[in-house]
Amino acid sequence: MKPAAKASIEGSWEQRAILVLESPANAPGLVVADDAQARAVVAAEVKEMEAFFVQGLDPEVPALLTQVEGLPVVRGERRSRILIEPADGKLPYKAAIRARFAGPPPPEPPNLFDDPERLSNADRCLVGIGQPPLSSLTFAWVLQIVRTPGEVAIHAEYGDDVRIVPITDKHGPETFTGRLGDAIGRWDGDTLVVETIGMPAADSFRLAPNVLISDQAVITERFTPVSADEMVYQFTVNDPKYYTAPWRAEFSWRRAKKPMYEHACHEGNYSLPDELAGARYQDAHAKAAAGGQDAKR
Repeated sequence: MKPAAKASIEGSWEQRAILVLESPANAPGLVVADDAQARAVVAAEVKEMEAFFVQGLDPEVPALLTQVEGLPVVRGERRSRILIEPADGKLPYKAAIRARFAGPPPPEPPNLFDDPERLSNADRCLVGIGQPPLSSLTFAWVLQIVRTPGEVAIHAEYGDDVRIVPITDKHGPETFTGRLGDAIGRWDGDTLVVETIGMPAADSFRLAPNVLISDQAVITERFTPVSADEMVYQFTVNDPKYYTAPWRAEFSWRRAKKPMYEHACHEGNYSLPDELAGARYQDAHAKAAAGGQDAKR
């Protein structure tokens, strides 16, 4: 009999579930869900996500939501949320940050369109969703992991982001920190442990599930193969800028049944000249209006 293949994080993985970060409003306190509970949670989350994306971003996202397989399954348990610490299922946001999420969207920073460098890397299509933690929009893309003796490559299909993680105990100089932060790794048995610092301040807001990750955050990820077809992904965020305490989440990736396809995002690149030109038009209009008011005086 051929021996079973040893579990490994190498290869391609996919996640086709809706990730709910905090305890869902329609099922507070629920962690492990039965089928009926899972359907109710997913229906509420999909409705909320559809409204957000149709009104504010990509109207094609609702079509992708029809391809989900419900809530994620971790070691045989269907999870209603991926946050496991704090135990109450609520992110330990500072009070002002929690109020910011509860109210209307904050106004755009002043003079945002004066300089293309002020816009986030995601707005400019310079990054996809490969920034740690890997929890954004995971229902429609593949993650590829390649191991070498001295490094591990973590390749996110959406955005074509590749993190090259050296196996070392020392971070590089701050001047070398890139759009995916400064990551170092170590092995804990078969588990890859990755610590990342230096995330870009302009990219602090992450989408679906919505969460804040500041430039002060230390993100610790654990990639653990529990079988030939399941990899448990855990991450801890220690971010004193936005949170009162560290928090931890987990979900599982499944061995991919499809290849990774090339992905390119250029909407931000193509729209940037129009955004800047529109802002200049608004500036001129405001200046002309102010001049007219001065003339009347």
